[in-house]
Amino acid sequence: MADIKYYDVILKPVITEKSMKGMAFKEYTFLVHPEANKSQIKEAVEKMFEGTKVARVNTMNCRGKNKRRGMVIGVTAKTKKAIVKLTEDSKDIEIYAGL
Repeated sequence: MADIKYYDVILKPVITEKSMKGMAFKEYTFLVHPEANKSQIKEAVEKMFEGTKVARVNTMNCRGKNKRRGMVIGVTAKTKKAIVKLTEDSKDIEIYAGL
């Protein structure tokens, strides 16, 4: 496994209708490094966003889609998503504040 630092774990937030509904329950969705595990994701969220405490982390691996261009068939890159649930006394994550 590669040596992944905490600032390399979280790639970007996922902004969808379903992820926005989870914000009411302090659940935030991120696109994360494919080799990151739950403890690395928890550490990265707590270090990158001050005042947050993670209660649990759920992860899902998403396969790449089959794409075709003429006779050439290829596959897009696989991704990994993480749904992070914060504790009740935790601060909200600021990047979602204006949405």
